[in-house]
Amino acid sequence: MIILKPTIAFILLLILTRILGKKQMSQMTFFNYVTGITIGSLAAEIITFDDETIWHEVVGLIWWCFLTTLLAYITLKSLRLRKLVDGSPSILVKNGVIQEKELKATRINIEELSMMFREQGIFSIKEVDYAILEQNGQLSILKVQEEITVTRKDMSIPTSQPKYLPAEVIIDGRIIHKNLISYGLNLHWLENQLNKQGITDLEDVFYAEIQADGPLYIAPKQE
Repeated sequence: MIILKPTIAFILLLILTRILGKKQMSQMTFFNYVTGITIGSLAAEIITFDDETIWHEVVGLIWWCFLTTLLAYITLKSLRLRKLVDGSPSILVKNGVIQEKELKATRINIEELSMMFREQGIFSIKEVDYAILEQNGQLSILKVQEEITVTRKDMSIPTSQPKYLPAEVIIDGRIIHKNLISYGLNLHWLENQLNKQGITDLEDVFYAEIQADGPLYIAPKQE
């Protein structure tokens, strides 16, 4: 039973997390976060419960995940229920003015708000036009027009579409063939890129990545 219980819990968690999907794993809202903790607690009971039979705990874990999946499906269809479960974004700063009522409603004080600004590189409220607290607790900020970073389009600087989406092709001396194939590249191309940078042995490469404009970035292994 000492071996059997962790094995069953391991397999169950592997299957159920795949069923629950990426939204649950990303913990997009507080409800997702609490659900994830509960699933972990139920799985822990399977391992630690003294009783010889563990099927009650197994059924409980499966049922909890079923309810989570069912609620996720229902909230896709019902806007009202989705707002009830996930909540709505809160506007903490509007047109550069701090909304005190929203701060009190979300139980965030001005020091915490300033800290959240600093985490995004903003050190003065004057730089903020809108600040919205999302359902997952993250703060989204729209800067005032004068503080918005100038883009290449604003400066009329010519731009070109990236050739590739950067992707790793070598990790710890091992070739990631899937990424090479997805970009229509082969081993011959990879060998040429390595030779251009004076590398003849894959074992000397710790990490290699295709850059957006085509060349290969290589991080050699350290001695």
